[in-house]
Amino acid sequence: MRIFTLVGVFLYWCGGLANAQMPNIGPEAEPAPPQPGAIALLDSKGTDREVWHRDSGLLAVRNVNIPTLLPFLPKGKANGAAVIVAPGGGFLGLAIEKEGWRIAEELAKRGFTAFVLKYRTLPTPPDQAQFAAELKAMIHGGKASFAPPPDTPTEAQQDGLAALKYVRTHAAEWGIDAQRVGFMGFSAGGFLTRSVIAEGGPQRPDFAAPIYPNMAAMNVPADAPPMFVVIAADDFLLTREQGFPLVESYRKAGRSIEFHLLSSGGHGFGGGVPGTPTEGWMDLYFRWLRDTGMTQPTMH
Repeated sequence: MRIFTLVGVFLYWCGGLANAQMPNIGPEAEPAPPQPGAIALLDSKGTDREVWHRDSGLLAVRNVNIPTLLPFLPKGKANGAAVIVAPGGGFLGLAIEKEGWRIAEELAKRGFTAFVLKYRTLPTPPDQAQFAAELKAMIHGGKASFAPPPDTPTEAQQDGLAALKYVRTHAAEWGIDAQRVGFMGFSAGGFLTRSVIAEGGPQRPDFAAPIYPNMAAMNVPADAPPMFVVIAADDFLLTREQGFPLVESYRKAGRSIEFHLLSSGGHGFGGGVPGTPTEGWMDLYFRWLRDTGMTQPTMH
């Protein structure tokens, strides 16, 4: 797989519309926000190295070394299904407010039990000012001491599978149907979504939604779950491929896939930007979940 260009690195990190704004990474770290009910996925005795900061005004985190799940309980009547949400950030950090908490809140409004996965990321400079300066230099063609990997790192994949195992093992405690546990991820989280399908074995999700993910071909297991994919036509990730190999891989394997190519929107539109073609894509996702039977109890 080809390594990202420098422009790709910028877009991959950016939490805003790729074609509309540059990333605005704050030079100062912030205290970690309250995360009530966060569930540790590792019995780690190490020191927490997280660095919290602002990305275009929204909270983001990097240097994650202790993975967690943050639950968001259904608002109103629960439908018994669960979705694990994996934010993006080039595996260098996580756009956790934009592509994690806000998405989980929308899922909870629709009756889903959502869990935001704060998975391990690659190390970056501990000093926030240094990190922001190096990222800016990288965007303008300079050098940095970090770079996103070509695909999902082992630690992130392990965290994704650990999250699926936790939710299924504790399904009864959360009022969840263990046969309706899904996984969705944005950008790098979309890469991770592909990985837990391809490498998950019995732990792979029951339904999956990689959002503006790696669109390269993938090895599709014979029992791969239904997949929902959304990406904008002007997303830089599409310039790396001829056609839509991910979609064709799923079709060739005879597995169910729904694919939406938005006319524009760039990379990193999160839950959608009002007044653009990305607005309302989550309504399509919820309709797909209904049509695939994921909002109805499984017959045991």
